[in-house]
Amino acid sequence: MNFFRTAKVALATVLFVSVPAISHANDISLPRAGNDIQLASLHPALQSGKVQNTAEPDDTATEVLSVNEIDVWERIRQGAAIPDLENPLVDKQLEWYRNRPEYIQRTTLRASRYLFHIVQELEARGMPTELALLPFIESAFNPHARSTARAEGMWQFIPGTGRDFHLRQSAFKDERRSVLASTNAALNYLQKLHAMFGDWQLALAAYNWGEGSVQRAIKKNQAAGLPTDFNSLSARMPAETRNYVPKLQAVKNIVFNPERYGIVLQKIDNQPYFVTIGKTRDIDVKVAAKLAEMPLDEFLALNTQFQHVITGSARTQILLPHENAEKFTKNLANWKQPLSSWTAYQVTGKREKVEAIAEKYGVTPESIRQANHIPPRMLLKAGSTILVPKSAHVADSDISPDIANNATIAMERDAPATRLVKIRVGKRDSLATIAKRYHVSVAQIKSWNKLHTNKVAAGTNLQIQVPNKLASRKKGTRLAAKHDKSRKTKLASAKKRQRLASGKDNRKKTQLVQAQPRSKASSKSSA
Repeated sequence: MNFFRTAKVALATVLFVSVPAISHANDISLPRAGNDIQLASLHPALQSGKVQNTAEPDDTATEVLSVNEIDVWERIRQGAAIPDLENPLVDKQLEWYRNRPEYIQRTTLRASRYLFHIVQELEARGMPTELALLPFIESAFNPHARSTARAEGMWQFIPGTGRDFHLRQSAFKDERRSVLASTNAALNYLQKLHAMFGDWQLALAAYNWGEGSVQRAIKKNQAAGLPTDFNSLSARMPAETRNYVPKLQAVKNIVFNPERYGIVLQKIDNQPYFVTIGKTRDIDVKVAAKLAEMPLDEFLALNTQFQHVITGSARTQILLPHENAEKFTKNLANWKQPLSSWTAYQVTGKREKVEAIAEKYGVTPESIRQANHIPPRMLLKAGSTILVPKSAHVADSDISPDIANNATIAMERDAPATRLVKIRVGKRDSLATIAKRYHVSVAQIKSWNKLHTNKVAAGTNLQIQVPNKLASRKKGTRLAAKHDKSRKTKLASAKKRQRLASGKDNRKKTQLVQAQPRSKASSKSSA
Protein backbone atom coordinates (compact mmCIF):
# COMPACT_ATOMS: atom_id res chain seq x y z
CA MET A 1 0.00 0.00 0.00
CA ASN A 2 1.23 3.57 -0.78
CA PHE A 3 1.48 5.29 2.62
CA PHE A 4 2.08 8.75 1.16
CA ARG A 5 -1.04 8.60 -0.97
CA THR A 6 -3.32 7.33 1.80
CA ALA A 7 -1.88 9.68 4.41
CA LYS A 8 -2.48 12.67 2.18
CA VAL A 9 -6.05 11.62 1.36
CA ALA A 10 -6.87 10.84 4.97
CA LEU A 11 -5.52 14.13 6.25
CA ALA A 12 -7.39 16.05 3.59
CA THR A 13 -10.55 14.28 4.80
CA VAL A 14 -9.89 15.36 8.36
CA LEU A 15 -8.82 18.94 7.66
CA PHE A 16 -10.96 20.14 4.81
CA VAL A 17 -14.57 19.98 3.75
CA SER A 18 -16.12 21.23 0.56
CA VAL A 19 -18.56 24.12 0.42
CA PRO A 20 -21.33 24.44 -2.14
CA ALA A 21 -20.65 27.04 -4.83
CA ILE A 22 -22.55 30.29 -4.58
CA SER A 23 -24.98 31.42 -7.25
CA HIS A 24 -23.24 33.23 -10.11
CA ALA A 25 -26.08 35.77 -10.15
CA ASN A 26 -24.78 37.29 -6.94
CA ASP A 27 -21.29 37.86 -8.42
CA ILE A 28 -19.63 36.16 -5.45
CA SER A 29 -18.07 32.71 -5.58
CA LEU A 30 -17.24 30.50 -2.64
CA PRO A 31 -14.29 28.13 -3.19
CA ARG A 32 -13.57 24.89 -1.46
CA ALA A 33 -12.29 25.18 2.07
CA GLY A 34 -8.71 24.71 0.97
CA ASN A 35 -6.28 22.74 -1.15
CA ASP A 36 -4.83 19.42 -0.08
CA ILE A 37 -1.94 20.05 2.28
CA GLN A 38 1.47 18.92 1.05
CA LEU A 39 3.00 15.97 2.88
CA ALA A 40 6.16 17.97 3.62
CA SER A 41 4.11 20.23 5.87
CA LEU A 42 2.44 17.45 7.82
CA HIS A 43 2.99 17.07 11.51
CA PRO A 44 6.03 14.77 11.98
CA ALA A 45 3.89 12.25 13.86
CA LEU A 46 1.82 11.84 10.68
CA GLN A 47 4.93 11.55 8.50
CA SER A 48 6.37 8.83 10.72
CA GLY A 49 3.57 6.41 9.97
CA LYS A 50 1.31 6.66 13.04
CA VAL A 51 -1.75 5.49 11.16
CA GLN A 52 -4.65 3.30 12.23
CA ASN A 53 -5.68 0.62 9.74
CA THR A 54 -9.39 -0.17 9.68
CA ALA A 55 -9.16 -2.77 6.90
CA GLU A 56 -6.83 -5.34 5.43
CA PRO A 57 -3.54 -3.80 4.19
CA ASP A 58 -4.28 -3.73 0.47
CA ASP A 59 -4.32 -0.94 -2.11
CA THR A 60 -8.07 -0.33 -1.73
CA ALA A 61 -8.09 0.03 2.05
CA THR A 62 -9.35 3.28 3.59
CA GLU A 63 -7.23 4.59 6.45
CA VAL A 64 -8.16 7.20 9.07
CA LEU A 65 -5.43 9.19 10.75
CA SER A 66 -5.40 9.35 14.52
CA VAL A 67 -5.01 13.12 15.05
CA ASN A 68 -6.82 13.61 18.33
CA GLU A 69 -3.59 14.45 20.07
CA ILE A 70 -2.43 16.79 17.28
CA ASP A 71 -3.28 20.49 17.43
CA VAL A 72 -1.66 23.67 16.11
CA TRP A 73 0.44 24.09 19.26
CA GLU A 74 2.02 20.70 18.62
CA ARG A 75 2.77 21.63 15.02
CA ILE A 76 4.56 24.74 16.29
CA ARG A 77 6.60 22.63 18.73
CA GLN A 78 7.60 20.15 16.06
CA GLY A 79 8.61 22.76 13.48
CA ALA A 80 10.62 25.03 15.80
CA ALA A 81 14.14 25.72 14.55
CA ILE A 82 15.44 28.90 16.23
CA PRO A 83 18.13 28.21 18.86
CA ASP A 84 16.95 28.97 22.40
CA LEU A 85 18.14 32.30 23.76
CA GLU A 86 20.04 32.15 27.04
CA ASN A 87 19.51 35.59 28.52
CA PRO A 88 18.51 36.80 32.04
CA LEU A 89 15.69 38.85 30.49
CA VAL A 90 13.97 35.63 29.40
CA ASP A 91 13.31 34.69 33.04
CA LYS A 92 12.04 38.19 33.73
CA GLN A 93 9.57 37.99 30.84
CA LEU A 94 8.52 34.48 31.87
CA GLU A 95 7.67 35.74 35.32
CA TRP A 96 5.58 38.53 33.80
CA TYR A 97 3.53 36.07 31.73
CA ARG A 98 3.22 33.54 34.55
CA ASN A 99 1.59 36.20 36.72
CA ARG A 100 -0.98 37.02 34.03
CA PRO A 101 -2.73 33.80 33.01
CA GLU A 102 -5.84 35.75 32.01
CA TYR A 103 -3.74 37.72 29.50
CA ILE A 104 -2.44 34.45 28.04
CA GLN A 105 -5.99 33.16 27.80
CA ARG A 106 -7.32 36.26 26.01
CA THR A 107 -4.41 36.32 23.59
CA THR A 108 -4.55 32.62 22.72
CA LEU A 109 -8.31 32.90 22.20
CA ARG A 110 -7.71 35.59 19.58
CA ALA A 111 -4.79 33.59 18.15
CA SER A 112 -7.05 30.60 17.55
CA ARG A 113 -8.52 32.39 14.50
CA TYR A 114 -5.17 32.91 12.80
CA LEU A 115 -2.57 30.39 13.95
CA PHE A 116 -3.49 27.56 11.59
CA HIS A 117 -3.10 29.86 8.60
CA ILE A 118 0.19 31.33 9.86
CA VAL A 119 1.68 27.90 10.59
CA GLN A 120 0.63 26.68 7.16
CA GLU A 121 2.41 29.61 5.54
CA LEU A 122 5.57 29.11 7.61
CA GLU A 123 5.73 25.41 6.82
CA ALA A 124 5.21 26.08 3.12
CA ARG A 125 8.23 28.41 3.17
CA GLY A 126 10.36 26.12 5.34
CA MET A 127 10.58 28.75 8.09
CA PRO A 128 10.76 28.08 11.86
CA THR A 129 7.22 27.59 13.12
CA GLU A 130 7.77 29.45 16.41
CA LEU A 131 7.69 32.62 14.30
CA ALA A 132 3.91 32.10 14.37
CA LEU A 133 4.11 33.34 17.98
CA LEU A 134 5.53 36.74 16.98
CA PRO A 135 2.11 38.48 16.87
CA PHE A 136 1.81 37.46 20.53
CA ILE A 137 4.61 40.00 21.15
CA GLU A 138 3.65 42.53 18.50
CA SER A 139 -0.08 42.93 19.03
CA ALA A 140 -1.43 40.15 21.27
CA PHE A 141 -2.97 38.83 18.01
CA ASN A 142 -5.19 41.90 17.75
CA PRO A 143 -5.63 42.93 14.08
CA HIS A 144 -7.03 46.29 15.25
CA ALA A 145 -3.85 47.10 17.22
CA ARG A 146 -2.23 50.51 16.60
CA SER A 147 0.95 51.80 18.19
CA THR A 148 2.07 55.34 18.95
CA ALA A 149 4.48 54.99 16.00
CA ARG A 150 1.42 54.45 13.72
CA ALA A 151 2.15 50.74 13.31
CA GLU A 152 -1.03 48.84 12.45
CA GLY A 153 -2.38 45.33 12.55
CA MET A 154 -1.43 41.96 13.91
CA TRP A 155 2.16 42.21 12.58
CA GLN A 156 2.51 45.95 13.35
CA PHE A 157 3.66 47.47 10.08
CA ILE A 158 4.42 51.19 10.02
CA PRO A 159 3.16 52.98 6.88
CA GLY A 160 6.51 53.08 5.05
CA THR A 161 7.46 49.45 5.66
CA GLY A 162 3.94 48.41 4.75
CA ARG A 163 4.26 50.13 1.37
CA ASP A 164 7.70 48.54 0.87
CA PHE A 165 6.00 45.14 1.16
CA HIS A 166 3.03 46.03 -1.06
CA LEU A 167 0.42 46.56 1.65
CA ARG A 168 -2.06 49.03 0.19
CA GLN A 169 -3.16 51.82 2.50
CA SER A 170 -6.01 54.09 1.45
CA ALA A 171 -8.86 55.99 3.04
CA PHE A 172 -11.13 52.99 2.40
CA LYS A 173 -8.96 50.07 3.46
CA ASP A 174 -5.62 49.30 5.06
CA GLU A 175 -4.00 45.98 4.19
CA ARG A 176 -1.66 46.25 7.20
CA ARG A 177 -4.72 44.96 9.08
CA SER A 178 -5.51 42.23 6.55
CA VAL A 179 -4.96 38.72 7.93
CA LEU A 180 -3.79 37.30 4.60
CA ALA A 181 -1.87 40.26 3.17
CA SER A 182 -0.10 41.27 6.39
CA THR A 183 0.93 37.70 7.19
CA ASN A 184 2.39 37.30 3.71
CA ALA A 185 4.23 40.62 4.01
CA ALA A 186 5.56 39.84 7.51
CA LEU A 187 6.98 36.47 6.42
CA ASN A 188 8.52 38.08 3.34
CA TYR A 189 10.16 40.68 5.58
CA LEU A 190 11.44 38.09 8.05
CA GLN A 191 12.89 36.01 5.23
CA LYS A 192 14.65 39.11 3.87
CA LEU A 193 16.08 39.93 7.31
CA HIS A 194 17.30 36.36 7.84
CA ALA A 195 19.01 36.47 4.46
CA MET A 196 20.73 39.70 5.50
CA PHE A 197 21.98 38.55 8.92
CA GLY A 198 22.03 34.73 8.65
CA ASP A 199 20.65 34.57 12.20
CA TRP A 200 17.01 34.44 13.28
CA GLN A 201 17.58 36.26 16.57
CA LEU A 202 19.23 39.17 14.76
CA ALA A 203 16.47 39.06 12.12
CA LEU A 204 13.89 39.40 14.90
CA ALA A 205 15.81 42.28 16.47
CA ALA A 206 15.88 43.99 13.06
CA TYR A 207 12.13 43.44 12.64
CA ASN A 208 11.66 45.52 15.78
CA TRP A 209 14.58 47.97 15.55
CA GLY A 210 15.20 48.19 11.80
CA GLU A 211 17.85 46.50 9.70
CA GLY A 212 19.97 49.64 9.50
CA SER A 213 20.20 49.90 13.28
CA VAL A 214 21.26 46.26 13.63
CA GLN A 215 23.84 46.65 10.85
CA ARG A 216 25.38 49.68 12.57
CA ALA A 217 25.51 47.84 15.89
CA ILE A 218 27.26 44.89 14.21
CA LYS A 219 29.86 47.19 12.62
CA LYS A 220 30.59 48.85 15.97
CA ASN A 221 31.11 45.49 17.65
CA GLN A 222 33.29 44.29 14.80
CA ALA A 223 35.43 47.44 15.05
CA ALA A 224 35.83 46.80 18.78
CA GLY A 225 36.73 43.14 18.21
CA LEU A 226 33.53 41.94 19.93
CA PRO A 227 31.09 39.14 18.95
CA THR A 228 28.00 40.05 16.94
CA ASP A 229 25.36 37.65 18.30
CA PHE A 230 22.14 39.01 19.87
CA ASN A 231 23.43 38.92 23.46
CA SER A 232 26.65 40.69 22.49
CA LEU A 233 24.75 43.42 20.62
CA SER A 234 21.97 43.89 23.17
CA ALA A 235 23.88 46.54 25.13
CA ARG A 236 23.69 48.77 22.04
CA MET A 237 19.95 48.21 21.60
CA PRO A 238 17.08 50.28 23.00
CA ALA A 239 15.19 48.68 25.89
CA GLU A 240 12.28 47.63 23.66
CA THR A 241 14.51 45.63 21.30
CA ARG A 242 16.63 44.30 24.15
CA ASN A 243 13.46 42.72 25.60
CA TYR A 244 11.89 41.80 22.25
CA VAL A 245 13.62 38.49 21.51
CA PRO A 246 13.53 37.43 25.22
CA LYS A 247 9.76 37.98 25.13
CA LEU A 248 9.40 35.64 22.17
CA GLN A 249 11.62 33.08 23.89
CA ALA A 250 9.46 33.34 27.03
CA VAL A 251 6.26 32.71 25.05
CA LYS A 252 7.97 29.85 23.22
CA ASN A 253 8.94 28.28 26.59
CA ILE A 254 5.34 28.51 27.79
CA VAL A 255 3.96 26.97 24.58
CA PHE A 256 6.50 24.17 24.71
CA ASN A 257 5.86 23.34 28.38
CA PRO A 258 2.69 25.08 29.66
CA GLU A 259 2.29 22.74 32.65
CA ARG A 260 5.67 23.80 34.02
CA TYR A 261 4.50 27.40 34.23
CA GLY A 262 0.98 26.70 35.43
CA ILE A 263 -0.58 27.78 32.12
CA VAL A 264 -3.47 26.02 30.37
CA LEU A 265 -3.37 26.52 26.61
CA GLN A 266 -6.69 26.38 24.82
CA LYS A 267 -6.64 23.59 22.22
CA ILE A 268 -6.53 24.93 18.67
CA ASP A 269 -7.82 22.36 16.20
CA ASN A 270 -5.49 21.43 13.38
CA GLN A 271 -7.86 22.69 10.70
CA PRO A 272 -8.66 25.99 8.97
CA TYR A 273 -10.63 28.51 11.02
CA PHE A 274 -11.81 30.42 7.96
CA VAL A 275 -12.43 30.06 4.24
CA THR A 276 -12.11 32.77 1.59
CA ILE A 277 -14.89 34.21 -0.54
CA GLY A 278 -14.11 36.09 -3.74
CA LYS A 279 -15.92 39.43 -4.09
CA THR A 280 -16.81 41.20 -7.32
CA ARG A 281 -19.40 43.72 -6.03
CA ASP A 282 -19.12 46.31 -3.27
CA ILE A 283 -20.82 45.26 -0.05
CA ASP A 284 -21.28 47.09 3.23
CA VAL A 285 -19.40 45.56 6.15
CA LYS A 286 -22.60 45.53 8.22
CA VAL A 287 -24.53 43.84 5.42
CA ALA A 288 -21.83 41.18 4.99
CA ALA A 289 -21.83 40.47 8.73
CA LYS A 290 -25.62 40.23 8.69
CA LEU A 291 -25.63 37.81 5.76
CA ALA A 292 -23.01 35.67 7.52
CA GLU A 293 -25.08 35.79 10.73
CA MET A 294 -22.06 36.98 12.69
CA PRO A 295 -21.68 39.74 15.29
CA LEU A 296 -19.99 42.71 13.66
CA ASP A 297 -16.91 42.53 15.91
CA GLU A 298 -16.35 38.85 15.01
CA PHE A 299 -16.72 39.60 11.30
CA LEU A 300 -14.23 42.47 11.58
CA ALA A 301 -11.76 40.24 13.44
CA LEU A 302 -11.27 38.44 10.11
CA ASN A 303 -11.82 41.44 7.79
CA THR A 304 -10.27 44.31 9.73
CA GLN A 305 -8.76 46.02 6.69
CA PHE A 306 -12.11 47.41 5.53
CA GLN A 307 -13.76 50.54 6.89
CA HIS A 308 -17.49 50.70 6.12
CA VAL A 309 -17.67 49.07 2.72
CA ILE A 310 -15.76 46.15 1.19
CA THR A 311 -14.38 47.61 -2.02
CA GLY A 312 -11.81 46.51 -4.57
CA SER A 313 -11.43 44.25 -7.53
CA ALA A 314 -12.54 40.67 -8.07
CA ARG A 315 -9.36 39.59 -6.27
CA THR A 316 -10.64 41.08 -3.00
CA GLN A 317 -11.41 38.34 -0.50
CA ILE A 318 -13.76 38.08 2.46
CA LEU A 319 -12.81 35.67 5.25
CA LEU A 320 -15.52 33.71 7.08
CA PRO A 321 -15.66 30.65 9.33
CA HIS A 322 -16.85 27.66 7.33
CA GLU A 323 -20.30 27.42 8.94
CA ASN A 324 -20.89 31.17 8.48
CA ALA A 325 -19.77 30.98 4.85
CA GLU A 326 -22.60 28.52 4.18
CA LYS A 327 -25.09 30.87 5.87
CA PHE A 328 -23.68 33.77 3.85
CA THR A 329 -24.27 32.00 0.53
CA LYS A 330 -27.81 31.05 1.48
CA ASN A 331 -28.80 34.48 2.76
CA LEU A 332 -27.13 36.30 -0.14
CA ALA A 333 -29.17 34.30 -2.63
CA ASN A 334 -32.34 35.66 -1.02
CA TRP A 335 -31.09 39.24 -0.47
CA LYS A 336 -33.27 41.72 -2.41
CA GLN A 337 -31.80 45.03 -1.15
CA PRO A 338 -28.72 46.93 -2.35
CA LEU A 339 -25.48 45.40 -1.12
CA SER A 340 -23.73 48.73 -0.64
CA SER A 341 -25.01 52.08 0.59
CA TRP A 342 -21.73 53.99 0.08
CA THR A 343 -20.05 55.67 -2.85
CA ALA A 344 -16.93 57.79 -3.29
CA TYR A 345 -16.79 61.59 -3.50
CA GLN A 346 -13.67 63.47 -4.59
CA VAL A 347 -12.97 67.11 -3.71
CA THR A 348 -12.16 68.94 -6.94
CA GLY A 349 -11.95 72.54 -5.73
CA LYS A 350 -9.21 74.11 -3.63
CA ARG A 351 -10.97 73.01 -0.44
CA GLU A 352 -14.47 72.05 0.67
CA LYS A 353 -16.48 71.98 3.86
CA VAL A 354 -18.01 68.76 5.11
CA GLU A 355 -21.25 70.66 5.67
CA ALA A 356 -21.46 71.56 1.97
CA ILE A 357 -20.89 67.93 0.93
CA ALA A 358 -23.50 66.72 3.42
CA GLU A 359 -26.03 69.16 1.98
CA LYS A 360 -25.45 67.77 -1.54
CA TYR A 361 -26.25 64.25 -0.38
CA GLY A 362 -29.00 65.11 2.08
CA VAL A 363 -27.24 63.69 5.13
CA THR A 364 -25.85 65.12 8.34
CA PRO A 365 -22.25 66.39 8.46
CA GLU A 366 -21.70 64.16 11.50
CA SER A 367 -22.44 60.99 9.48
CA ILE A 368 -19.75 61.90 6.93
CA ARG A 369 -17.26 62.90 9.61
CA GLN A 370 -17.79 59.65 11.47
CA ALA A 371 -17.52 57.47 8.36
CA ASN A 372 -14.26 59.11 7.29
CA HIS A 373 -12.73 59.96 10.70
CA ILE A 374 -12.77 63.70 9.98
CA PRO A 375 -12.39 65.78 13.16
CA PRO A 376 -14.66 68.80 13.75
CA ARG A 377 -13.66 72.19 12.28
CA MET A 378 -11.57 70.63 9.50
CA LEU A 379 -11.76 71.38 5.78
CA LEU A 380 -11.04 68.83 3.05
CA LYS A 381 -8.26 69.76 0.65
CA ALA A 382 -8.34 69.26 -3.11
CA GLY A 383 -7.95 65.63 -4.20
CA SER A 384 -9.38 64.19 -0.99
CA THR A 385 -11.65 61.17 -1.56
CA ILE A 386 -14.23 60.24 1.05
CA LEU A 387 -17.11 57.85 1.52
CA VAL A 388 -20.57 59.36 1.22
CA PRO A 389 -24.00 57.68 1.34
CA LYS A 390 -25.48 56.82 -2.01
CA SER A 391 -28.40 59.04 -2.97
CA ALA A 392 -31.39 58.41 -5.22
CA HIS A 393 -30.02 60.53 -8.07
CA VAL A 394 -26.64 58.72 -8.09
CA ALA A 395 -26.24 55.57 -10.19
CA ASP A 396 -25.84 52.34 -8.20
CA SER A 397 -22.28 51.68 -9.30
CA ASP A 398 -19.30 50.27 -7.44
CA ILE A 399 -16.29 52.27 -6.37
CA SER A 400 -13.54 51.65 -8.91
CA PRO A 401 -10.55 49.56 -7.74
CA ASP A 402 -8.22 52.46 -8.55
CA ILE A 403 -10.08 54.81 -6.22
CA ALA A 404 -10.47 52.14 -3.54
CA ASN A 405 -6.72 51.42 -3.53
CA ASN A 406 -5.50 55.03 -3.73
CA ALA A 407 -8.08 57.19 -1.94
CA THR A 408 -6.48 59.71 0.42
CA ILE A 409 -7.81 62.39 2.75
CA ALA A 410 -5.96 65.67 3.31
CA MET A 411 -7.34 68.22 5.78
CA GLU A 412 -6.68 71.69 7.14
CA ARG A 413 -8.23 73.62 9.99
CA ASP A 414 -11.42 75.48 9.13
CA ALA A 415 -10.36 78.90 10.50
CA PRO A 416 -13.07 81.58 10.94
CA ALA A 417 -13.17 84.42 8.41
CA THR A 418 -12.55 87.06 11.10
CA ARG A 419 -10.88 87.34 14.47
CA LEU A 420 -11.82 89.64 17.35
CA VAL A 421 -9.15 92.24 18.09
CA LYS A 422 -9.22 94.78 20.95
CA ILE A 423 -7.49 98.14 20.42
CA ARG A 424 -7.05 101.39 22.37
CA VAL A 425 -7.74 104.61 20.43
CA GLY A 426 -4.66 106.81 20.13
CA LYS A 427 -4.51 110.63 20.33
CA ARG A 428 -4.35 111.03 16.54
CA ASP A 429 -6.83 108.24 15.76
CA SER A 430 -10.28 108.62 14.29
CA LEU A 431 -12.83 106.03 13.28
CA ALA A 432 -11.85 106.64 9.66
CA THR A 433 -8.13 106.02 10.22
CA ILE A 434 -8.85 102.94 12.35
CA ALA A 435 -11.25 101.55 9.71
CA LYS A 436 -8.62 102.05 6.98
CA ARG A 437 -5.90 100.42 9.11
CA TYR A 438 -7.93 97.27 9.74
CA HIS A 439 -9.69 97.04 6.34
CA VAL A 440 -13.19 97.49 7.77
CA SER A 441 -15.80 100.24 7.50
CA VAL A 442 -16.65 102.99 9.94
CA ALA A 443 -20.20 101.67 10.06
CA GLN A 444 -18.95 98.23 11.13
CA ILE A 445 -16.83 99.71 13.93
CA LYS A 446 -19.83 101.73 15.17
CA SER A 447 -22.04 98.62 15.03
CA TRP A 448 -19.58 96.37 16.88
CA ASN A 449 -19.06 98.98 19.64
CA LYS A 450 -22.61 100.48 19.73
CA LEU A 451 -21.34 103.97 18.87
CA HIS A 452 -23.83 106.62 17.73
CA THR A 453 -21.41 109.21 16.34
CA ASN A 454 -18.24 109.24 14.30
CA LYS A 455 -16.30 110.78 17.15
CA VAL A 456 -14.30 108.65 19.54
CA ALA A 457 -12.18 109.83 22.45
CA ALA A 458 -8.52 108.92 22.82
CA GLY A 459 -8.01 106.05 25.24
CA THR A 460 -11.33 104.40 24.32
CA ASN A 461 -11.19 100.59 23.96
CA LEU A 462 -12.73 99.26 20.76
CA GLN A 463 -13.52 95.76 19.50
CA ILE A 464 -12.94 95.05 15.81
CA GLN A 465 -13.59 91.91 13.76
CA VAL A 466 -10.41 91.82 11.72
CA PRO A 467 -10.12 89.56 8.64
CA ASN A 468 -8.34 86.43 9.86
CA LYS A 469 -5.30 86.64 7.58
CA LEU A 470 -4.79 90.29 8.47
CA ALA A 471 -5.07 89.50 12.18
CA SER A 472 -2.42 86.81 11.83
CA ARG A 473 -0.18 89.19 9.90
CA LYS A 474 -0.56 91.94 12.49
CA LYS A 475 0.02 89.45 15.28
CA GLY A 476 3.19 88.33 13.53
CA THR A 477 4.24 91.98 13.07
CA ARG A 478 3.71 92.66 16.77
CA LEU A 479 5.73 89.58 17.69
CA ALA A 480 8.50 90.60 15.29
CA ALA A 481 8.53 94.13 16.71
CA LYS A 482 8.64 92.74 20.23
CA HIS A 483 11.51 90.45 19.20
CA ASP A 484 13.38 93.39 17.60
CA LYS A 485 12.86 95.50 20.72
CA SER A 486 14.16 92.69 22.90
CA ARG A 487 17.12 92.23 20.57
CA LYS A 488 17.93 95.94 20.64
CA THR A 489 17.71 95.94 24.43
CA LYS A 490 20.12 93.02 24.62
CA LEU A 491 22.54 94.73 22.22
CA ALA A 492 22.40 97.95 24.21
CA SER A 493 23.05 96.04 27.41
CA ALA A 494 26.01 94.27 25.82
CA LYS A 495 27.49 97.57 24.60
CA LYS A 496 27.03 99.09 28.03
CA ARG A 497 28.86 96.16 29.58
CA GLN A 498 31.65 96.61 27.05
CA ARG A 499 31.94 100.33 27.87
CA LEU A 500 32.01 99.59 31.59
CA ALA A 501 34.61 96.90 31.04
CA SER A 502 36.62 99.29 28.89
CA GLY A 503 36.45 101.95 31.61
CA LYS A 504 37.65 99.49 34.20
CA ASP A 505 40.57 98.53 31.94
CA ASN A 506 41.54 102.18 31.53
CA ARG A 507 41.42 102.77 35.27
CA LYS A 508 43.57 99.68 35.84
CA LYS A 509 46.14 100.97 33.31
CA THR A 510 46.28 104.34 35.04
CA GLN A 511 46.76 102.71 38.41
CA LEU A 512 49.53 100.52 37.01
CA VAL A 513 51.34 103.51 35.53
CA GLN A 514 51.12 105.41 38.79
CA ALA A 515 52.42 102.46 40.76
CA GLN A 516 55.55 102.02 38.58
CA PRO A 517 58.93 103.47 39.96
CA ARG A 518 60.16 106.64 38.28
CA SER A 519 62.92 106.42 35.71
CA LYS A 520 66.50 107.68 36.43
CA ALA A 521 65.98 110.74 34.24
CA SER A 522 62.90 111.72 36.08
CA SER A 523 64.64 111.26 39.41
CA LYS A 524 67.56 113.52 38.42
CA SER A 525 65.35 116.28 37.15
CA SER A 526 63.29 116.25 40.24
CA ALA A 527 66.41 116.32 42.33
